[in-house]
Amino acid sequence: MPLSLPVSRSLRHTRAITVEAYARDDGLWDLDASIRDVKTRDIPLASGTRPGGLPVHDLKLRVTIDRKLTIVDAEAASDAVPYPGFCETIAPAYKKLVGLSLMNHFRLHLKDRLSGVLGCTHLTELAQVLPTAALQAFADDVFDTRGADAKVATNPAERPFELDRCHALRSDGPAVATYYPRWSIKAVAG
Repeated sequence: MPLSLPVSRSLRHTRAITVEAYARDDGLWDLDASIRDVKTRDIPLASGTRPGGLPVHDLKLRVTIDRKLTIVDAEAASDAVPYPGFCETIAPAYKKLVGLSLMNHFRLHLKDRLSGVLGCTHLTELAQVLPTAALQAFADDVFDTRGADAKVATNPAERPFELDRCHALRSDGPAVATYYPRWSIKAVAG
């Protein structure tokens, strides 16, 4: 279902976030993430006027992960920043992501290591999308997503990891009853 029709308006700012996942020849995966902010008009910055249409931020973050979703390498780059000569000096700090699991309290550990003055607000915000992007990348490539029948056939004791991770796949909901009946539980009457 699409959004409702908007009232009359004019575009002032675009933030684009992308994540591309690459399976590497060595068995690891690269997640190349970027965040780009562009204003439609000239804006005054302390470092000078940024012409409309040119990015205020154009930042990149690459993490290399293994098949267990553990970060084995990380790097950051800042191609456009509001404070040239200063913003991009934080890039080496993103090596602090190495060793973190994208599935084990990643956002909490990210905050501990790179929030506030310990990192770049925008790169740290960008890193927060990596866990779900990695899961999507691994779906049906690293992780079997064929449904309950395939999982039961290969390992009947293994509960599908995706259950109870979103509204649609709650154990007491109709989607689980339909697609994962073995793992369905009856809703508790309240």
